[in-house]
Amino acid sequence: MRLWLVFLVIFSFFVFSCGKGSESGEGRDVYKIAVAAPLTGDIATLGQGIKRGVILAYSEITNIYTNVTIKLEFFDDRANEGEAVNIAEKIASDDRVIGVVGHLNSGCSIPASSVYKRKNLTMITPASTNPKLTLQGFDNVFRVCPTDAQQGPIAARFVFKKGLKRGYIIDDKTEYGQGLADEFEKEFKKLGGVILGRDSISVGARNFKALLTKIKQSNPDFVFFGGVYVEGALLTKQADEVGLNVPFVGGDGLKTDDYIKIAGVSANGDIVTFIGMPIDEKSEFYKKYKLLFPNDEVGPFDFNSYVATKILFITLTNLLEKNGKYDRNEANNLMKKIEFRDPYFVVKFDEKGDNVNSIFTVYTVKNGVFEVVEIVK
Repeated sequence: MRLWLVFLVIFSFFVFSCGKGSESGEGRDVYKIAVAAPLTGDIATLGQGIKRGVILAYSEITNIYTNVTIKLEFFDDRANEGEAVNIAEKIASDDRVIGVVGHLNSGCSIPASSVYKRKNLTMITPASTNPKLTLQGFDNVFRVCPTDAQQGPIAARFVFKKGLKRGYIIDDKTEYGQGLADEFEKEFKKLGGVILGRDSISVGARNFKALLTKIKQSNPDFVFFGGVYVEGALLTKQADEVGLNVPFVGGDGLKTDDYIKIAGVSANGDIVTFIGMPIDEKSEFYKKYKLLFPNDEVGPFDFNSYVATKILFITLTNLLEKNGKYDRNEANNLMKKIEFRDPYFVVKFDEKGDNVNSIFTVYTVKNGVFEVVEIVK
């Protein structure tokens, strides 16, 4: 971000308050940021982390800027498509909402984005990676994270380079899981790798031993799983139990400490790609995070939601500086021009709303922890 833009952001919060009236009763303009994520259910660990990232960004901004009132509202989509659409209707109908940080799952983001489009409400997802989201041609949809079309090939190239040439693929039938598995498969075959077979499981299923026993007979070098950490951890654990002692490979949906907790020692040797740089304990973000949430570990998408929230603040304050009011159409136009810089991250959106700056980290599980193997830029 240019230096003038930084000063502009700070200045505008100090000097501008608009005249729409006040929900707070203090004579300030009231704006809201909505957060949509799975806050309960099997993958609530990821959703709660997104919530904490937003709260951290909010605490920093509201400690500085005092002339507008900004509120956070949290919505639990339960990683369910129907629920995501329901809450999107509620969020989009509130004209005080300046943007949505969410959703987590591509299967929620894609249908919900159509609702936000009808109301021209800015949506910025920290975690939805399916390419379909931004191929819809909506000018109000943005994402901080890279896409499966980038992540899948990185995983394929890494395992092929390691000499793992024969793989079996499992996906969880979701937009995310199938999309990531498709991209992995295309690249792996292009490299000369062999896919011995492919099967799907259902989200919420818990016993995979029959499937894993079948896969064992094909003698793969590895199993690629397109899905998230609950089913992924059970798969790798049960694979060991049936004697399928090969590495499991997966994407960002597996990159959580709960994956290792559930899988136990079976996770050792598994390979996970992640969308972004590793957040180490020496980073300013980590220190600030632990100060506010001392009992919580940094989750995989917490930094992304922190950045997404900051970008919405920048958009709001620049519009207040320019027009003295907030307008959803102008906000979406301005989002395309914003460049956000952080020591760990640069965000600049292309014409589709995707971040042009992509960084991936490849991890392997060793002695019960995720260990960085490679950073790909």
